[in-house]
Amino acid sequence: MNEETIKKMKDMKLSGMFRAFTTSLENEQQNRYTPDEMVAFLVQSEWDDRQNRAIHRLITNARFRYNASIELLHYDSNRNLDKNQILRYADCSYIKANENILITGSTGIGKSYIATALGYQACMQGYKVMYANTGKLFSRLKMAKANGLYLKEIAKIERQDLLILDDFGLQPLDTVNRNMLMEIIEDRHGKGASIITSQLPVNKWYEVIGEETVADAILDRIVQSAHRIEIKGESLRKKLTDIKIKTENTNN
Repeated sequence: MNEETIKKMKDMKLSGMFRAFTTSLENEQQNRYTPDEMVAFLVQSEWDDRQNRAIHRLITNARFRYNASIELLHYDSNRNLDKNQILRYADCSYIKANENILITGSTGIGKSYIATALGYQACMQGYKVMYANTGKLFSRLKMAKANGLYLKEIAKIERQDLLILDDFGLQPLDTVNRNMLMEIIEDRHGKGASIITSQLPVNKWYEVIGEETVADAILDRIVQSAHRIEIKGESLRKKLTDIKIKTENTNN
């Protein structure tokens, strides 16, 4: 009977339930449960398995640049990074409210890591996230225009609960990129949240976008009701490099 039950679980793709049931048989745990406890145990195991697979799928689809975690963020008064502020964002209420987070600061100071950590947190809570380097995204969209896949790519971006645009403003936008950014922001306005990281302060974004009328329209939608994280201090990347060199010299 158990073999038949196990086969049916596999056929119905109840992988969580299958593993829990076979483990209980191997460890002879099934006799410790009442019938209702056993049902609850199997259902909970299947639920947990499906939740974990859904989160893994969301993280994979987000295409994050690297692993990041809220728990591993480095809080320091010199960095102007408020732990309470970050923990408030970790509950993802800004996503529910379709609000944006703008993270600015000099290069190597941890902007991308913070944005990615918030992205992972959103995936853990079941939100669809897309991470993209801004320059590479525009290049991909230009190729999509040439291949006739532009509308499909734009629709995919619009469907995301959270869009992370990393390294915005490294280069001034040309006419095509400016219009694509306007379309992305317009499509998502009031429908989804965005996190944008940049080395430039927000008041310099007008110059990057160019064409005053379009810049006004874009920034009005981005900045309105946006939360801001303005990181200060020395480059963490440089600090890590200096520590590595110092360690190597000491060992030698």
